[in-house]
Amino acid sequence: MSAASDKISTRSDRSRLLRFAPIAVVVAGLAVAYAMGLHEVLSLDYLSERREQLHAFVADNPLSSLIGFLLVYALAVALAFPAASILTVFAGLLFGWLLGGAVVAVAATLGATVLFLAARSAFGSLLRERLGERATRLAAGFEEDAFGYLLVLRLAPIFPFWVINIAPAFFHVPLRIYILATFVGILPGTFAYAYLGQGLESVLMAAEQSGRDISLRDLITPEITIAFVALALVAAIPTVVKKFRNRKAD
Repeated sequence: MSAASDKISTRSDRSRLLRFAPIAVVVAGLAVAYAMGLHEVLSLDYLSERREQLHAFVADNPLSSLIGFLLVYALAVALAFPAASILTVFAGLLFGWLLGGAVVAVAATLGATVLFLAARSAFGSLLRERLGERATRLAAGFEEDAFGYLLVLRLAPIFPFWVINIAPAFFHVPLRIYILATFVGILPGTFAYAYLGQGLESVLMAAEQSGRDISLRDLITPEITIAFVALALVAAIPTVVKKFRNRKAD
């Protein structure tokens, strides 16, 4: 009887370790990235100082540059590394707004999906067990129209990108819905940032001539922010109408 219990306990421990292994890899990767100083490399100042070398490398190696950029971007998103906006801007600078935006959309969706799967494996069921009925009611509301909820969250620049990547992992959101809503939802913002990047060269040159530093905030205008919010409001209309009809029917 004791031997059987030991076997069950061993299997349970292995299952627990396997469940947390993906998120442990993510956390370890993030720690290594910071230890290597990548937060300084993937910055607007560092990349802008080396834009001529980057332009030359892209011109000499167009295909490998695209593939390499896609992998770096996907890895940064999968590790929840805070560089997505800056890398999107530089995608527009290096590859043009159309090609750069397309590469970023694929890479961001790929990286977000990896992080989503890692978080769901580690914390999805655990959070439900801890929160009980309240989490069940919240999950039911979210899962009723997961695509609509995710689309609104993706369109509205209210929460950090990595937060929205992880949050759906706490609910039973189908993987295909997550991928589709993520890809579609990030397209407007992705191409907007890539378009900003395409015109970044003149902004950087003007900043260098004036001797002042430039930050990402200098590129984000109130008009762009208002446009993102408007897109989110439009996307929210079907979800709100559906909820209103359901309450009326009840």
